[in-house]
Amino acid sequence: MKLQIDTQTNTLFLAGSDGTEQVSLYSDRGFEILSDLWLKVGWNQKYPYTFSWMGRPLIQAPEDIVRTQEVIWQVKPTLIIETGVAHGGSLIYSASLLKAMDIPGRVAGIDIEIRSHNREAIEAHPLSSWITLLEGSSVSEEIVSQVRSLIRPDDRVLIILDSNHTKKHVAKELEMYHPFVSKDSYIVATDGSMRDLHDVPRGTPDWTWDHPAAAAEEFAASHSDFILEQPAWLFNESTLNKNITHWPSAWIRRR
Repeated sequence: MKLQIDTQTNTLFLAGSDGTEQVSLYSDRGFEILSDLWLKVGWNQKYPYTFSWMGRPLIQAPEDIVRTQEVIWQVKPTLIIETGVAHGGSLIYSASLLKAMDIPGRVAGIDIEIRSHNREAIEAHPLSSWITLLEGSSVSEEIVSQVRSLIRPDDRVLIILDSNHTKKHVAKELEMYHPFVSKDSYIVATDGSMRDLHDVPRGTPDWTWDHPAAAAEEFAASHSDFILEQPAWLFNESTLNKNITHWPSAWIRRR
């Protein structure tokens, strides 16, 4: 792809294998083109690695975090299950929202390895009482059984998959965890933007097919009680309608 920006005529020129495109710089399409490029450059430069939430690193694009808050406000889950713990920022984020919304909920974090310094920091955090840590493979029968034991009959369950991002692993997580999702809640296969990052310096060529979005799309196509859809924005005074996201084809809602 070749992109030229002319700020004198306020025009974008986009040339690729599908031909050329000329659009107004100050347009929805112009915004989408620049946003897609910004996401790629930002990911390569580790921009998502510059944020924290209440003292713990939070490795996400800011919009994905805000959009997640919108969904949690709508669904009001009493149990949020997250695969992938890392530094624990996402667990703290989810717990803080449940507390702020006065939802008597819990957050369960699963990781194949929870490093001692991260565990210590999470357990010492003021919101630690809201969080349960489970160490082991998210697709092991033992861990899935432990997760099942956490679910109460009246729970509203939301699941966020953010561990191993290979298509095979995410597909297995979707199969093992989707029975836990409550009606009108979601199972979220994060980081499908890998498909668009295969050609950046830190990317991998196999990401053209080996990514979470492919697993999510195939799962939704084969499970009629689930639908792949971007959650509706709760407020929008613009003409825009697409997320600036590292989570394309991620949100799978139980009908």
